[in-house]
Amino acid sequence: MFRQLLTPVRAVLQNLGAESVGPKLASHCRSSGACDFSATSSAAYHTSPALFLGRRQRKEGNTSFVQKEYVADGEKASILEVRQSKGDDRFPDLHLPTREFNGIMFKDLPIVNIKATLNNTLLCVTDSFGAAYTTRSCGYDGFKNARKGTNVAAQATAFTLGKKLMQRGFRTVRVKVSGLGAGRLAAVRGLTFAGVNVVSLTDYTPISWNPPRPRKQRRL
Repeated sequence: MFRQLLTPVRAVLQNLGAESVGPKLASHCRSSGACDFSATSSAAYHTSPALFLGRRQRKEGNTSFVQKEYVADGEKASILEVRQSKGDDRFPDLHLPTREFNGIMFKDLPIVNIKATLNNTLLCVTDSFGAAYTTRSCGYDGFKNARKGTNVAAQATAFTLGKKLMQRGFRTVRVKVSGLGAGRLAAVRGLTFAGVNVVSLTDYTPISWNPPRPRKQRRL
């Protein structure tokens, strides 16, 4: 079928070749067989697929492809640029301890201590001097076994604690987070869902710069 479609094309090319190159060159091509325009000859005509040409150009380096960057919102913007341009006050300064939040100085705000372990999440509310008001844990709220260490349990426990803080009049607090458990940020989210205003978030997870010597390798 492909040869049948190329038959009129060969006839046109044959006439054009005979008229343009002259009778002597055309007769020489027909006698020698160098320029075969017969219907049975398909070797002189071929098509190159577009994919092959594109692959060939990519190998030669003729085309340049622009790669699309996938970045999160605000990933390229540095914190210093935002602070200089917008006057951001998210970082502490010398006047922070005496700054007032809802009529209470920062140094006198109650503190919610969150300890997120791999097996549980513990919350303790203290005053600015460290005296404990109340404590809460995921196990105390009814979560058992492996569910105590999940982020869902931490958020539910923090939400319950936040409601109790609102009833006692603690509407503005500071938060200190310790540990690398799954309930780190979930507990903070639960406090905010309860209506508590979190004005400060501090991570005081301990880091061991000189850890103890590990156990020797087991012999098999």
